[in-house]
Amino acid sequence: MGDMINVLVLCTGNSARSMLGEALVNMLGGGRFKGFSAGSTPRGEPHLMTVVLLREKGYDVASLRSKSWDEYAGSDAPDMHVIVTVCDNAANEVCPVWPGHPVQAHWGLPDPAAIEGEGQRAAFDRAFEALKARVEKLVELPLANMDAADRQAAVQRVHDEMGR
Repeated sequence: MGDMINVLVLCTGNSARSMLGEALVNMLGGGRFKGFSAGSTPRGEPHLMTVVLLREKGYDVASLRSKSWDEYAGSDAPDMHVIVTVCDNAANEVCPVWPGHPVQAHWGLPDPAAIEGEGQRAAFDRAFEALKARVEKLVELPLANMDAADRQAAVQRVHDEMGR
């Protein structure tokens, strides 16, 4: 693990939670963490509320795009150090074999994109705040100074100690 720790946030559709996670890692990572996101069955574009919420909070959304996790499984992809699934579907799917054997953790959170109409914004706000709290803890971890087993346990503990 070098100076930059790459974090891939996975969800099935790659339109909401995983993109929120990517933006948060990039904003809160302090130049030491780089966020990426992808999905097993990408929707093709960010959910409108993802874009609205991130813009309102001052996040750069220009580079957000819905993409397949296959993009990060090839030999020409950036080396991932941490992979986090944020939806139960993606956690239970057969994932690609990731080069470099990164730490993998599951931070299952309710899908705000599943809420239609009234209540959708509140669901996105809850997902954002839940992910923000976890990413804040993640970027505080001394991952470069831990062995693989300790990294694995620490990244999973970030979610387990917070609950949903």
